[in-house]
Amino acid sequence: MKNMLVKNWMSKKVITVDPETALPDAHRLMKINHIRRLPVVDKGEKLLGIVTIGDIREASPSDATTLSVWELHYLLSKLTVGKIMTPDPITVKPDTTIRDAAKLMLEHKIGGLPVVDEGDKVVGIITESDIFRLLVEELAECDVVVEK
Repeated sequence: MKNMLVKNWMSKKVITVDPETALPDAHRLMKINHIRRLPVVDKGEKLLGIVTIGDIREASPSDATTLSVWELHYLLSKLTVGKIMTPDPITVKPDTTIRDAAKLMLEHKIGGLPVVDEGDKVVGIITESDIFRLLVEELAECDVVVEK
């Protein structure tokens, strides 16, 4: 597994947002596409940050608020991804080994890494799901049987 590269297992069709995207729009994108993180990019697709579903949940008001539904929606529509994103996230290059990417995720307790080229342009994303997929396929090829 140590010679396997990120570029062979990453998701190449990455959904991104710009920093001015309103939180409800980012949340909607995540729900529709069944994803948990969005790289935040500038107009040239250069990576600026990352926002996760957890970030959005933390920024959302609690159910105990005294604000009305209309006030809540108005306030949330004014909050942008750029204000809550993690700037300068940990990234990997396409030629990074899966082992090194997995080590980074474990060390930093994160579930995914944007994959960037030499100019910091987003070219993919590698997530824990991609690594699980790799593991399952590798075990199937080895014909390994795991006993309970």
